[in-house]
Amino acid sequence: MYILGMESSCDETSAAVLRVEEGKLAIASNIVASQVETHRLYGGVVPEIASRAHIEAVSGITREALDAAGIAPQDLSAVAVTAFPGLIGALLVGVNFAKSFAFANDIPLVAVNHIKAHVAAAYLSEVTLKPPFLALVVSGGHTSLFDVAAPTDFREIGATRDDAAGEAFDKIGRVIGLPYPGGAALDKLAYEGDAHAVRLPSPALQGDTLDFSFSGLKTAALNTINTCRQSGMEVPRADLAASFTEAVVSGLAVKTEEALLRTGRKTLVLAGGVAANSHLRRRLTETCDRLGVRFVVPPISLCGDNGAMVAAAGYYEFMEGRFADVSLNASALDEPETVYSKKQG
Repeated sequence: MYILGMESSCDETSAAVLRVEEGKLAIASNIVASQVETHRLYGGVVPEIASRAHIEAVSGITREALDAAGIAPQDLSAVAVTAFPGLIGALLVGVNFAKSFAFANDIPLVAVNHIKAHVAAAYLSEVTLKPPFLALVVSGGHTSLFDVAAPTDFREIGATRDDAAGEAFDKIGRVIGLPYPGGAALDKLAYEGDAHAVRLPSPALQGDTLDFSFSGLKTAALNTINTCRQSGMEVPRADLAASFTEAVVSGLAVKTEEALLRTGRKTLVLAGGVAANSHLRRRLTETCDRLGVRFVVPPISLCGDNGAMVAAAGYYEFMEGRFADVSLNASALDEPETVYSKKQG
């Protein structure tokens, strides 16, 4: 069977075809149209510009994905589309195109949760991966710990109470003059600095909680930058990048280790755009090695938003008979309770 996956939750338009044979998932094609160069002019994603770019790209990349996979629309078993959460204007482009495409070709439609899709990317790189496991999802808009009992059964046990780790990386990177996306540039610059040069608070909240808070960390870093500039001093960019990265990574590692011990899970999945961060990968590898826990993280090509991960998540929804119809709407926030109001046998 073949599943078309469509992603447009932020600033990447993507379409992919997933081939499934005897329950094994394989990527037949995965086309991504990035908007990085466009948004770099503004230092961050401009929602209206992102939506317009999705409109311009969605039809062409869908055709390209089908051609690259060597199939026609009638060969598809389902169309899976990211419907929540994300930028509402961007989501609406993908959802409306997917609904139209599915309706015109008489193909079942599957709504996909963007967070579950990031985790599903791990199934594409580790074919033996099966729940239950613990998942840490870290991206520009999300930082959460999930106890995953089944591919579609997620229980959030920890989350950020304000900003996301990826947003924090990008913000500090932009303020010290690094090119967008700031997180990737900050990752590289951190290797040139002293991780203990600047004292910064941990985003790991104290007490009996697995939650995070990144607003105080961002404020402390911004205060350090402003103090340097007001004093006529040069901002120690490398030291700040290293110290900020250390604070984020150590905070994530502390709560992840605590979650592993609480749940007793023997596998950790790291997913989301920030899963590409080399410092975080290394720290969690060390944590898992010390605890005797299997560590699974998708290749960097599947950490960012892409259609293949959406198709993978859509496959598991499909197997449970959870389908949407033409009344499907996008949601900028959490998964609506009524999205799967219809089930097909």
